Amino acid sequence: MTYSLRVNGEDHIVSDSWIGESLLFVLRGRLGLPGSKNACEQGECGSCSVVVDDKLVCSCLMLAASCIGREIKTVEAIANNGRDGTESLTDIQQAFVQAGAVQCGFCTPGFVVAINHLLNENPRPTELEVREAMSGNLCRCTGYGRILDAVAQVVTERTR
Repeated sequence: MTYSLRVNGEDHIVSDSWIGESLLFVLRGRLGLPGSKNACEQGECGSCSVVVDDKLVCSCLMLAASCIGREIKTVEAIANNGRDGTESLTDIQQAFVQAGAVQCGFCTPGFVVAINHLLNENPRPTELEVREAMSGNLCRCTGYGRILDAVAQVVTERTR
């Protein structure tokens, strides 16, 4: 099967695909976008989080073919692209580094996507709203405190 997916603002042709392939598999294996991580394959960990039509989803649970005609945004879309073609860390990514919220890094892309999605919808979330937004993401290293600190840092910076 051949079809087109709109990912990060660009159309991508997916060739020689099996109709039952997950969006995660297609993003990583066929389109070369490795940011979304393959961990549980059951929608429990959030490492594969992406945004489809402005809704945060686990890409391991979605069939890629069900995303035809929809807008998909991955962690790769969350970047500061300079005019000279260079990329730098976003404020969310920088806050994660500064707060020590990145340890092994496996869960980080899913958290960055989830937090970016939250702050786009709600620029001044309460701690409870942040915790709710993060509830679909598992981290085995940080204990979440540093991640919460990073989000609070971003909110403070953005609302000054």
